[in-house]
Amino acid sequence: MQTDVRMRAVLLTVAVLGSAGLLYWQVQSISLVIAFLALVTCMTAIAYFLRPQAAAKDGDAADPEDWAVTRMVADQSSIGLAITDRAGRLVCANELFTKWFNGAAVPPELPLQGSGNELLATAGRTAWRDGRGYAEGLKRGVAEYSAKVVRAGQGDEYLLWQMIPQVRADLLDDMISLVSGAGGRAFSESGILASVIGGEGRIRASNQAFALRATGRMDANISGRNFINFLRSDDKGTIFFEREGRHGTPVRLFHVPLDREKDKGPALILLIDDDGGMVERGKALEQVESMLSLLPLGLALTDRDGRFLFLNETFAKTAGIGENEQPLYPGDLMIRDDKSAVADAVRRYASGPALAGDLAVRLRSGGEEPVALGIAGVRGLGEAAVLLSIRDNSEESKLKSQVAQATKMQAVGQLAGGVAHDFNNILTAIIGHCDLMLLRHAPGDSDYDDIQQVKNNSNRAAGLTRQLLAFSRQQTLRPQVLQLPDVVADVSNLLKRLLDEKIELEVRHGRNLGLVRADPGQLEQVIINLGVNARDAMPNGGKISISTQAVVASDVRALKSDILPVGDYTALIFSDSGTGIPPHVIGKIFEPFFTTKAVGKGTGLGLSTVYGIIKQSGGYIFASSQPGAGTTFSIYFPVHRPTADDLSRASLSSPPVKATARKELWGTGHILLVEDEDMVRAVAERALTRQGYTVVTASEGEEALGLLSAQAEQEQPFDMIVSDVVMPNMDGPTMAKHVRKHFPDLPILFMSGYAEEQLRKSIDLDRVNFLPKPFSVAQIAEAVGETLAEHAKKG
Repeated sequence: MQTDVRMRAVLLTVAVLGSAGLLYWQVQSISLVIAFLALVTCMTAIAYFLRPQAAAKDGDAADPEDWAVTRMVADQSSIGLAITDRAGRLVCANELFTKWFNGAAVPPELPLQGSGNELLATAGRTAWRDGRGYAEGLKRGVAEYSAKVVRAGQGDEYLLWQMIPQVRADLLDDMISLVSGAGGRAFSESGILASVIGGEGRIRASNQAFALRATGRMDANISGRNFINFLRSDDKGTIFFEREGRHGTPVRLFHVPLDREKDKGPALILLIDDDGGMVERGKALEQVESMLSLLPLGLALTDRDGRFLFLNETFAKTAGIGENEQPLYPGDLMIRDDKSAVADAVRRYASGPALAGDLAVRLRSGGEEPVALGIAGVRGLGEAAVLLSIRDNSEESKLKSQVAQATKMQAVGQLAGGVAHDFNNILTAIIGHCDLMLLRHAPGDSDYDDIQQVKNNSNRAAGLTRQLLAFSRQQTLRPQVLQLPDVVADVSNLLKRLLDEKIELEVRHGRNLGLVRADPGQLEQVIINLGVNARDAMPNGGKISISTQAVVASDVRALKSDILPVGDYTALIFSDSGTGIPPHVIGKIFEPFFTTKAVGKGTGLGLSTVYGIIKQSGGYIFASSQPGAGTTFSIYFPVHRPTADDLSRASLSSPPVKATARKELWGTGHILLVEDEDMVRAVAERALTRQGYTVVTASEGEEALGLLSAQAEQEQPFDMIVSDVVMPNMDGPTMAKHVRKHFPDLPILFMSGYAEEQLRKSIDLDRVNFLPKPFSVAQIAEAVGETLAEHAKKG
């Protein structure tokens, strides 16, 4: 850099002297030349002193960044902040970030649940590429965060990670901040003593008024000390401060639990003076009301008849009370069915001993979702007899129902997948034996048609198991990179033939649609299933609308969905004008075997198949409906950015056999057949033996390894292994890994009822082909022949 500066200075000097020489040659006046040189010198000096001081040139020595100042500024933020460099090193993090993530954790490797780190890593890669990245639904314990990642710095050499809390872990931190900050000072000015205690009874925070009464010093630090040690009570139950002795002023104590699910959980303790009647009841009630107005909890007071005396802003907001509305009774806020229950509970707690309890009620402004109404009797506050607390748990209920639904669907999917796998073994045996019997009978025989009928019904059963596998996301897919409108156009003509003449089909496509990666055949199945359901919902005719549209990340953020991650999608919107789906049914429509159709009109597997195909393809599906107003299914596929190895992956996952292609089934070779199901092993052995192969069988992996070694010692090596995947003791993939150590070139054909994509993730071996169950005699013979042919070609 310094060499460049010197070079520019030399060139500038030569240019100035040259210009002076030319000027003297023209005017022959030395005084003009001197004046010209003086002007150039002045201009150069002015330019030097006015040059930008902050611009740092490449290679110049720059002042090192003062990250201490950066962190000091970042600590004032209410969100977690961290900065990383190009090498992925943590440069700086604020106090909230280190608190939330257990020290100086380096994003994206944070202690998050589930796929949180994968979402965060994707957001980071997007930020390096596009300048900004987003991730939502990042969970740690019961806390939830969204992340915004921004590329920053003069040379865009840093990433700024912004962790924004969506769901706080609990109310305890909020109460500690309130009591130890401005809220605590407001309490003190109102004569209210405040303290926050943990479940173990130790003080977490207190205001100055409490510290002064408890210790005699306003600035005393009493955090961590046992709360009860500062108080005493006499035989009448009157409460005093311990340090004030017998002649101290008694206090009235209010215990506000912060976690109702725990008997001895954290709590907010509020105390006001109570001199045994000398303080006016009205003044005490004013103190309590001012105290309740400061708390970020929905609180209200009623008299013995249940009429409202006071309610704070949070209570009014949660209950949906308008600005000019003044409800008389708590029951006025509830739906008709809950009014009497609330009125009875308030009257019951208003008399007798001061007790507390909870009641689940539904607000007139809150729909069907219940809220928790806390009811506690209070005494000694004049007209006030009942303290009400309200907590809007609609979001909590929504999250719980979503988790329960997801758990149920996962459990049903596992059950369906297991049942389908076992049925595939049974159907393999039935179809195989039917094929073997058909070889001994000619068309026209009395038994031929009966055997053919058994095989046809077995194939129908195989179709049902494929639908179960689709629901449980274990179906074998052949994904391709494609444009969604192309698939819709191909299937539209078929769909028209399935619809009644009274039903209109409208197809519209958006612009700038991104590519998606999915199985086109399965996507056609999705559209057909939705179309058939829509047709059945419109017995008197109607309209079906299919549209595709681009959905960018900003559109997803505007949806504020708890399920759909922020990103770019290509959407397929399928709407009908049919009878709609009732609210109590719409949550069950994707469950297998659930149907509202008459017996014999449907299997209940159509929408469950749709659900499984969409989820296995990485997409999301949502259903919305109103009875009598039709139904809309919104399907979102992530936009796929094609990579160089898409074609290689497609060829890797291509099926080794096509049942529709009639090929030569005869062959020769020494084959080791490994299968734990006796009926499947017998069918496969007979099928391959009839086609000319020499077959040796084993019932599990360890036995197969022993036979493999024994044949190798006798110089009769096997030409190929045909093996099941799931077996006792040693499964197929484990056996294959042992085989590869000693026989690296031996071809292997796996047969299984599970999805090929899942198997390839767990197997990850070359020279491995796949045959899905159930298969026919011809299909296993073709698969073995093609696998041997591929081996001979590559070898």
